[in-house]
Amino acid sequence: MRYFLFFINLLLLTSCINEQNEDMIPDSKNGMVVSGHPEATKIGLDILRKGGNAIDASIAVQYALSVCYPIAGNLGGGGFMIYRAGDGTCEALDFREKAPASSHRDMYLNDDGEVMKKKSLYGSLSAGVPGTVDGIFTAHKKYGSLPMKALILPAIELAEKGFHITANQARHLNKYQDDFKAHNPLKKYILNDNGWKESDLLVQSDLSQTLRRILYKGRAGFYEGETADLIVRTMDSTGGIISKEDLIEYRSVWRKPIRGKYKEYDFISMCPPSSGGIILKQLFCMAEQVDLSQYEHNSPEYIHLLAEMERRAYADRAHFMGDADFVDVPIEKLTNRKYIIDRYQSIDPEKATPSKDISHGVFEIIESEETTHFSIVDKKGNAVSITTTLNGAYGSKAFVAGAGFLLNNEMDDFSAKPGHPNLYGLVGGEANAIAAGKRMLSSMTPTILEKEGKLFMVVGTPGGSTIITSVFQNILNVTEFGMGMQESINTPRFHHQWKPDKIFYEESYFNDTILKSLKD
Repeated sequence: MRYFLFFINLLLLTSCINEQNEDMIPDSKNGMVVSGHPEATKIGLDILRKGGNAIDASIAVQYALSVCYPIAGNLGGGGFMIYRAGDGTCEALDFREKAPASSHRDMYLNDDGEVMKKKSLYGSLSAGVPGTVDGIFTAHKKYGSLPMKALILPAIELAEKGFHITANQARHLNKYQDDFKAHNPLKKYILNDNGWKESDLLVQSDLSQTLRRILYKGRAGFYEGETADLIVRTMDSTGGIISKEDLIEYRSVWRKPIRGKYKEYDFISMCPPSSGGIILKQLFCMAEQVDLSQYEHNSPEYIHLLAEMERRAYADRAHFMGDADFVDVPIEKLTNRKYIIDRYQSIDPEKATPSKDISHGVFEIIESEETTHFSIVDKKGNAVSITTTLNGAYGSKAFVAGAGFLLNNEMDDFSAKPGHPNLYGLVGGEANAIAAGKRMLSSMTPTILEKEGKLFMVVGTPGGSTIITSVFQNILNVTEFGMGMQESINTPRFHHQWKPDKIFYEESYFNDTILKSLKD
């Protein structure tokens, strides 16, 4: 059976902006891999050729990205996976980072109760307990078919031999050199006093040794033993609070994904602590209340309508959503059709509703910047959609001395002070307040779309708070406006997240006429 799938990995946007012939888009009957770096994609494809399944390939890609895509690929971060087996059964894997046991609600506030912003963004104190490696082993135990050795060795070889960095990678590495120096007492790893240049060879011997410890000792090669010692040593020397107990006790969780419907399409997306699935379900339900095909794509009327939908969904996100293991997230209420339609009916088609006039919905309750996404389908139709992150570019900018990998700065995704915006300007509420062992709220939205019960689309993107709206708009591009994969990726997007009260847009693509109409 030949699979013609839409893999919209929007990380590719900047390199795919030039028009490409749709006939040049590859298709395959034996499987496909889309990732943020060609070396990782090549490794994933090789695993499929050797008889590995989609989970095997995803593991190999994840390890490879930790080597060749350090801005977001990681061992020191976390993420989410949506898995759809060839028979249509679906599961969600939550390997999101967790707050260390020593965390507390006010840990980023000064004596005046104000947020010390840099504390949750830079250095080891901003790091949550990493979940990526545990997520890899959890997925492999249940669905892997090839031995772990076959999946990790390509990344080890890549780290030992090195790879030639791209012009973009050189630019990013140079941009953050001062941050790397400021937050790492041992001036090593990806520091380069002479500046990085395109095609420079990046060899990572410390990282290769960390990967070998994982190869030899499995999960314990990261969460215990020498690697754990190196993590804790880094914490002790730089003011971090992740302990050996935090590492040993970390566990990923299999969860029930959010399922929704849009016309003849069914989608499967991530549940809390991701806000993605709930917001997608709200947005698609609102979108069904109007015939979107009557509007010209990205016309002022179309942008206004979608922005108003997004504004209302993000208001709910700010108030209600957090880690459902710690707080009651009213998923059934938030995704109730009547509730969502009531929210939609408050939209004025002629003018924007000021965000100050929009609160979260009312009902009775009883009681990212830098991520990376990869999508894989194997020849049996098993599909994987994974979004993983360090949060900001290169995470906390702090790397584990002697271990060769960066730590995340995911603690900033908590509400350091309810009502105070995070790195992406997102406002959070009590539901997302810091607590020991809690997972921080996320916008990561790995998603799989079915049409008439068959696999149709595997989608995901980096982009912080814009992830959900990018996934939403690209699905509409394909389903409502008949776009192909490349055309949809190349099409400009916009975003509204309730607060701040403004529409974010790709400046070079929206002309003055559209912008003036929206302002009026």
